Amino acid sequence: MTIKTYIIAFSLLISLAGYSQKLWTLDECVAYAIEHNLQVKNTSHTKDASQETYRQSVRNLLPNVTGFSDLNFNSGLAEDPSTGVLVNNDFYSSRYSLNASLDVFQGFQKLNNIKASKFIYKATQEDVVQEKFLLAFRVMSAFYDIKFNEGLVANSLEQLGISQSNYDLVQKQVELGLMAKADLYEAESNLLSDMLLVTQNKNLLALSKLTLLQEMNLTDETDIQLQTELDPIADELEGEESLDSIYQIARGFVPLVKAQDYRVKAAKKQLHASRGNLYPSLSLVAGLETRYSETNLDDNDETVPFSDQLSDNFARFVGAQLSIPLTLGWSNRSSVKQQKIAYQQAKTNLEIQEQELFQLLQQLIQTNEALKAEYEQSTKRVQAQELAFAIAQKRYEKGLINAIDLFQAKNLFGVAQNENLQVGLRLKVNKSTIDFYKGLPIFNIN
Repeated sequence: MTIKTYIIAFSLLISLAGYSQKLWTLDECVAYAIEHNLQVKNTSHTKDASQETYRQSVRNLLPNVTGFSDLNFNSGLAEDPSTGVLVNNDFYSSRYSLNASLDVFQGFQKLNNIKASKFIYKATQEDVVQEKFLLAFRVMSAFYDIKFNEGLVANSLEQLGISQSNYDLVQKQVELGLMAKADLYEAESNLLSDMLLVTQNKNLLALSKLTLLQEMNLTDETDIQLQTELDPIADELEGEESLDSIYQIARGFVPLVKAQDYRVKAAKKQLHASRGNLYPSLSLVAGLETRYSETNLDDNDETVPFSDQLSDNFARFVGAQLSIPLTLGWSNRSSVKQQKIAYQQAKTNLEIQEQELFQLLQQLIQTNEALKAEYEQSTKRVQAQELAFAIAQKRYEKGLINAIDLFQAKNLFGVAQNENLQVGLRLKVNKSTIDFYKGLPIFNIN
């Protein structure tokens, strides 16, 4: 198979693959990944658990109602439930009761626990969003890695085509006696080097596709085809970014910071709840009870019927319970001190998150300005190397330079193309990340 046939066949395979497979956009890749990612699902389970904890904290305001029943067989010396006198007899007895209690005052512990658990639930909601955003960034990185490697393959195929044309030219010149056999060997060596480079870039492309498939958890496919067109790089070169304005926007919606902010509020309410243990608590209690015993006899020394005993022994009570904590080994005060530390730690963690966010934005903006300058310079370099190679090609065809000079010019042109592609895609990823922190909808995470 000739090199030209090889290139045509490879291009045809890519074309056929594009027609036979779905073309995925970045939004579609992100949406699919979020729907099928196990870590996102696992974080959602944590969120559901905290939601149930919050709901139960609200239900804890309801009265506590318990029922009690027992059945006893007494043998030997035992207390007669009917008379309270010790008897030496075998008999059955049972008791039945229904009790209720309602907490009237507990230092507002339950109300503070409700508020704390609600803030924790909101924090776990933000944790789910954060996990989605992290996954979206990984998908975006894998997506553009594929586009970069596709560009490498295209550039290497272009270089391979040039090398094939030069090889054919040198071969004809050698046959006519216008070039030495050594020139043909140089052309063949360069041709084989370009063939190897195409294979290496194809392998890199396959690996980057595997990475994206794994991030998406797209297990039924072994290949993926992406949209062929991207937004022009020129759009990324316009305007300047303001660090302070971006930080103020990002501070208000970035899930990691919002989650920690909720945890600070939760820790504060937990501190208030722990202080409630230092105050007296008041509860209302009420209950119903009755009993049955075989020792309960009527005038004929017969056991009073079960239903009659339940009716005769029926009793009810209503009362209040006051509990005053005195020392308890100072455990309550120790709990308050521990919760104060937890509250301070939560605030410090929030400051750490804010600091890391600010520093990240600093790096993104500085990198963005650097990449813009690099891209403009690398674009000019591509144009210059392309012109230098075109001149070298013409001079080589006229026999004014040797094969080594031509191949050096070609390789410099190829390197310039690859560097320009890499810088351009890095700029696009960096700018998309900045747009995310500006609150722009670059991901479809819903």
